[in-house]
Amino acid sequence: MSLPDRIDPRPPRRIYRWDLDKTYLQTEFDSLRDLLRTAFQKAHEKQAVPGASALIRELASNGDSRLCIVSGSPKQLRSVLEEKLKLDGVVWDEFILKDNVGNLMRGRFRALRGQVGYKLPAILESRANAPVEAEEVLFGDDAEADAFIYSLYADMIAGRVDERVLQQILEAAAVYPDEAKRVLTAWKKTPVADPVRRIFIHLDRLTPPAHFANYGPRVVPVFNYFQAALVLLADGHLTAPQVIKIAVEMVQSAGHNIITLSNSFQDLLRRGLPLQQAAAALVQALEGPNALIQALRPVPDIISAFTKRLAALGTPPPPPPAQTVDYLELIHHALPRTHKGRKTQ
Repeated sequence: MSLPDRIDPRPPRRIYRWDLDKTYLQTEFDSLRDLLRTAFQKAHEKQAVPGASALIRELASNGDSRLCIVSGSPKQLRSVLEEKLKLDGVVWDEFILKDNVGNLMRGRFRALRGQVGYKLPAILESRANAPVEAEEVLFGDDAEADAFIYSLYADMIAGRVDERVLQQILEAAAVYPDEAKRVLTAWKKTPVADPVRRIFIHLDRLTPPAHFANYGPRVVPVFNYFQAALVLLADGHLTAPQVIKIAVEMVQSAGHNIITLSNSFQDLLRRGLPLQQAAAALVQALEGPNALIQALRPVPDIISAFTKRLAALGTPPPPPPAQTVDYLELIHHALPRTHKGRKTQ
C-alpha cells in the first residue's frame, strides 16, 4: 500500500480577518509627517495595539482557523510588516496590501484613500475560495469605513443585499469601474452563506459606540482587546484561561490594571452584551487550582480583586434585536468627505 504524496491540511472552521493600521498597529497617518514617520519605521519600532497579538495567538492556538490580513498599507512595506508580525509571534495565512504606487502611476488618486473599492473585492475574492461552512470574525477600526465595508460584505454573501442597491452603493463610494467589476464577479462566485458572527471595531479615535448602533448587534465597537476577548469567550471562540492570558499580558506590558479591565467589562454590560456566563467562567477559572492561572498572576491581589468585581456584576439588559441595515443611508456617514458626491469616471 502506497502512502499519499502529501496530506492536505484540514479546511478552516473559522476565519479571522484583520486590518492592520489602527486595528493591529498603533499607526498615525493624519498628517504628512505621520505618513513619513510610518513609512521609515523599522519593524521593532512599530507598536501593536495592546492585547492584539495575544488575542491573535490565542485564537490561532485553537487550530482549524485561518488568519487573513487585508490592509491599506502599501505593498512596499510588506517586508517590514511581515517582520513585525513575526516578532510578535503572529502567523498568517493570507496577507493583502494595497498597490498605492500603481494607483499613483495610473492617476487613480481616489483609490489612495478609498477603501470600499479595495477591501470589498479583496475579502470577497478570499471568501470565494473558503469553505462554505467556515465562520468568520472580522476586526477593523473607526478611522476609515471598516464597519460599513465589513457589514456590507456580510450581508452580500448572505443574500441580503440587492444588486441594484449594491450598484448604487458602489457609485456613491466613487468606486472605479474595474473595482466595481471585481466586486460583482467575486460576489457571484461566492456561495450564499451567513458566516459572519462578529465584526469588532477598535475605537482608535474614541468614537462613541452608539455611532455604530445602526449596524446592529453583530458590530461590536471595543476600546481594547480585552473587550473583544470577553465577547469571543461568550461566543465560544476562546476559553476563560485564554482570556485571562490576554488580560495578564495587557497588565504586564501595556499599563492596564484591575480598574481599567473591570471598567471595560462593565462598559460591555451597559451596552447590553450578554456576558454573565463569560463572567461566571472567568470567576471559576480565577478561583480554581489551575496551575497555569497561578503562574500567570502578575500580582496576587489583582486576580483576587478582579474576581470580586466580576462576581458583583449585575444582570445586563437584553441585547438589542437584529435589524436590517440601510447601506444607502449609512454610506454618507461612513465615507470620507472626499468621496461624497463624486461620480465614477
